[in-house]
Amino acid sequence: MALSVSEDEGTRAEPNHGTTVGDPHRRALPRNLVVVLLDSLNRRMLGTYGGTEFDTPNLDRLAARSVRFDRHYAGSLPCMPARHDILVGALDFLWRPWGSIEVWEQSVVRALDRAGVTTVLVSDHPHLFETGGENYHTDFTAWQYERGHEGDPWRTRPDPSWIGTPALPALAGRRPMPYDLSRTWFRDEEDFPGPRTLRTAAEWLESSAAEHNRFFLLVDEFDPHEPFDTPEPWASRYDPAWEGPRVIWPPYSTETVARQVLSERAARHVRANYGAKLSFIDHHLGRLLDQLDRLDLWTDTAVVLCTDHGHYLGERDLFGKPGVPVYPEMGHLPLLVAWPGRPPGSVDALTTSVDLHATICDIFEVSPGDHRTDGRSLVPLLEGATREVRDHLLCGVWGRHVEVVSRDRLYARAPAGENSPLAMWSNRWSTMPARGFPGAELPRPDGRATLRPAPGSNVPVIRQPFVPGDMLPFWAYGTPCDDHRLYDLDADPGAERDLAGSHQEAEAVDLLRAALEEVGAPEEQFARLGIA
Repeated sequence: MALSVSEDEGTRAEPNHGTTVGDPHRRALPRNLVVVLLDSLNRRMLGTYGGTEFDTPNLDRLAARSVRFDRHYAGSLPCMPARHDILVGALDFLWRPWGSIEVWEQSVVRALDRAGVTTVLVSDHPHLFETGGENYHTDFTAWQYERGHEGDPWRTRPDPSWIGTPALPALAGRRPMPYDLSRTWFRDEEDFPGPRTLRTAAEWLESSAAEHNRFFLLVDEFDPHEPFDTPEPWASRYDPAWEGPRVIWPPYSTETVARQVLSERAARHVRANYGAKLSFIDHHLGRLLDQLDRLDLWTDTAVVLCTDHGHYLGERDLFGKPGVPVYPEMGHLPLLVAWPGRPPGSVDALTTSVDLHATICDIFEVSPGDHRTDGRSLVPLLEGATREVRDHLLCGVWGRHVEVVSRDRLYARAPAGENSPLAMWSNRWSTMPARGFPGAELPRPDGRATLRPAPGSNVPVIRQPFVPGDMLPFWAYGTPCDDHRLYDLDADPGAERDLAGSHQEAEAVDLLRAALEEVGAPEEQFARLGIA
């Protein structure tokens, strides 16, 4: 299938990273960049980060030639807010829960286009092609959407001849999902969306990479995100004794086994199915790595492997992405960078998702535009010019805890009292479509809405306040109040011993307040968190 093409001619932008770009003593930057984003990729389950539970030979193969970042964290969560961090470079979660690129912002892809860089997106991620994410792909020179994953409304009926295809009997999830129909149309392993996405990316490298002076290829692969559905032999790889329909849709729940949302046996099965999906997509990642080998692209092409967030799989009796603090299982992320001329190794510096945006700008020597950005380029770390690029970062989901992470601590601040005041700032009034939950629509702006300057801009933006009793964007429901958490990451890297309430919390509050002020967070966040 041919890639869809969009064209937008312009002039080359000037670089805005003057401390690193243009340095006469600096080594030549990579000519090209490949970014592979695997959704919901759990750091602790990768071999290169010490994981032994599941097999990840191709991720380990990439790690063997890469710089491994050991203190990389999420910024805005979940899926689309994280992509906004990476492609736009501005923290999203303090202003809104989920949405497309705002009118005062631009994707880094537009700046690359003006600089003459060919940009390509290959993805099976349905949120990129629905309301709330509909304009992240439009500035790419070309893009390809591989259909059929999770919430993608690809088919209207099951394949009437699906018996004998690789789709195994599986239980329905909490609500009807388009994937339950789509999976019946896959004829063999290669028909699943993940393998198709990585095959398409490898084919583009083979057919087109050499035809362009410089290129940026983003492979946004939705696996190993749920549904945790794979064909044999992957499906039985880590749970061969399971009998009956498979549980491919994990719950989003707390006290999951304690409340019998899942039995202990079913919880182990769901975790094993995630492992099967992880090993399955790792196997097909090998096709892309093989193509990089065949074309000898490692000599002038940087390759980045990243994710948006993790996924709870029974740790703390949590599953999915429920409304709890962003513990390390969810927020401490893998990041691998194969950098031409740099031997493999590790970096201990604190980094976060918006830093990937600054790095893309730095590699291609472009300015991100005139909107506010919050990232710090990783290029000085990769070049060995510095040991640190930041001493703290912010992390969270709109309407939930706000976290500040430093080298030695993680502080998650919950709302103080009621989860109020809350406000949503946006001129593109949208959120993730909640299929199966018609009542979960985003409330419209009302007469209380005002126009305020957009973050770091003079563009007026709708600010809609919410008070207790209002219908809220669904992300804010269930957030526990006055449930602050503080962890010493040096002594307790797994964040198991809560120090909130100790003498150390006052210092953590000061750091959180300073970090929010640094990014120009809206005033209601300070009041909501009780730190005004």
